[in-house]
Amino acid sequence: MKITVLAENTSCADDCGCEHGLSLFVDADSSRILFDTGQTDLFAENARKLGAALDEVDMAVLSHGHYDHGGGISRFLELNEKAKVYLSRYAFGDYYSEKYIGLDKRLSDSGRLVYIGDDELNVGGVRLIPWGTAECAHPSFSGGLSKVEEGVTMPDDFRHEQYMLMEHNGRRVLFSGCSHKGILNIMERFRPDVMIGGFHFMKLSADGEGREQLLHCARLLGEYPTEYYTCHCTGTEQYSVLSSVMGDRLHYISTGMTFDI
Repeated sequence: MKITVLAENTSCADDCGCEHGLSLFVDADSSRILFDTGQTDLFAENARKLGAALDEVDMAVLSHGHYDHGGGISRFLELNEKAKVYLSRYAFGDYYSEKYIGLDKRLSDSGRLVYIGDDELNVGGVRLIPWGTAECAHPSFSGGLSKVEEGVTMPDDFRHEQYMLMEHNGRRVLFSGCSHKGILNIMERFRPDVMIGGFHFMKLSADGEGREQLLHCARLLGEYPTEYYTCHCTGTEQYSVLSSVMGDRLHYISTGMTFDI
């Protein structure tokens, strides 16, 4: 399985731009998958430079309903005439972080979108799994994000978040866009061999009490025999704190990077 990072907050390639967002091109032998589309059309520009053929993508997956993961949906639908986009039926909700951070609602009735309810969907061996009613044993650090339902503002419960689970060479590989339900909860539930995605620690201070929380999380993550590839909403300073405990079991992935699982 080869993974190419099309968009992320940082870049390791001089000719590839970066932005606050995430998009991954997954070449999994028999299928090609686009996991998230970043904030803008940048993922498509970088894909061209990196030789990732978006017109050959078999399916696209949207991890959750935030603009920095689904802002490029329209561009993808223009470039690829066949692939469907799989997303939560709650993805087009009214989501806020001081300002609106949801998706472009004009796309919600596109015939290429496949909405997933509260149950797991298996698409050719690719498992798309919503959180559903699973309990959370650990706190999450999602930074006060909210949603509006029937005119009432309330904390976001992230029911629009889903995870992609694949098996490759006997290893279980889990993709999570932002891990809003809490990376510790996600690890306890899925226990993958490889974990790829953001941990949403960026709003935790890398000093003081925040640093202690990060160190505590790093120790718990280190108890799993998992290889981690993180990015985006984890935060670079926060990553440095985590890596001081987790060592070479934790990797940071940037725009322009290609790596094999």
